[in-house]
Amino acid sequence: MNLPCRITLNQFLIEERRRFPHASGDFNSLILQVALACKSIARQVALGAPGACGDSGAVNVQGETQHRLDVAGNRIFIDLNEWGGNLAGMVSEEMEGPYPIPERYPRGKYLLLFDPLDGSSNIDVNVAVGSIFSVLRAPGGDAAPACEADFLQPGSAQVAAGYAIYGPATMLVLSVGKGVNGFTLDADLGEFMLTHPALAIPADTGEFAINASNSRVWEAPVKRYVDECLAGRSGVRGKDFNMRWIASLVAEAHRILMRGGVFLYPCDSRHAHMQGRLRLLYEANPVGFLIEQAGGRASTGRQPVLGLTPSALHQRVGLVFGAREEVDRIERYHHDARPDLPSPLFHEHGLFRAPA
Repeated sequence: MNLPCRITLNQFLIEERRRFPHASGDFNSLILQVALACKSIARQVALGAPGACGDSGAVNVQGETQHRLDVAGNRIFIDLNEWGGNLAGMVSEEMEGPYPIPERYPRGKYLLLFDPLDGSSNIDVNVAVGSIFSVLRAPGGDAAPACEADFLQPGSAQVAAGYAIYGPATMLVLSVGKGVNGFTLDADLGEFMLTHPALAIPADTGEFAINASNSRVWEAPVKRYVDECLAGRSGVRGKDFNMRWIASLVAEAHRILMRGGVFLYPCDSRHAHMQGRLRLLYEANPVGFLIEQAGGRASTGRQPVLGLTPSALHQRVGLVFGAREEVDRIERYHHDARPDLPSPLFHEHGLFRAPA
């Protein structure tokens, strides 16, 4: 791509559109409106959003307590995207069903799926949070309002996905189906500038992220993998690993896209009835799309996550993503698992001693 030295998100999208001479421009308009929503949320987060922190007193469809910024972020996404004529409908973590485009606005040929504020429980302790989004084509185009079934497409059908991360700097990380690029918000210009072109995840790593407090409910293949990493250079892997855990999906994905690694939020014995904790449509799929566009892999632990056909808007899954070789190994351990073999983590002299 022949681009000037400092390019804005808008310039980047125009160059991408030139590869498709018959494109209408609706797609670019949608991405720019999403970016505007992210700028607005970034401002609220950065300013401390007086009155916006803390619980709202309500719960979302997941049964989780909503923070005031969850509600505010959801409203921002809706207000800035419903009027543009680019969408047939929207779904969000914070809404029970699809949001129909009001009749006073024209409908478009795309669907927007989003988590307006991932990791909002970290707001009160000033840890990086973010917004995640996914774009699909509406099966019926703009002929009719979108229904729930229209959103139940596999992640491989996404035409774009991305996230904004609100940390020391605000960044928008985006894929429009040809690699992954990172844009940093220039506060003076009010524009996202391309700062991290062609992000790529190394195939191997010495870093993994998992919530070790859940070790008692991990499945045997996950216990095996973590135990081998913790054994370090004296173990079967023959090298030392570092363990990380931020408890913010956006922050975990961002770290891996910036410097590599592997992330595990697997299905466990607490979540077997719903196959995991992360939402397939507006968390696992968009993050998985970015990771695979950057050369990594995203899996449920057993199969590629982008190949799953969703059965419900708020379906949850286990998620493992990052360095290709590590995700391959974790999948292999699940396929080879023998339930009669306990993990060394829980042997008498293992890292974690099983309760008597």
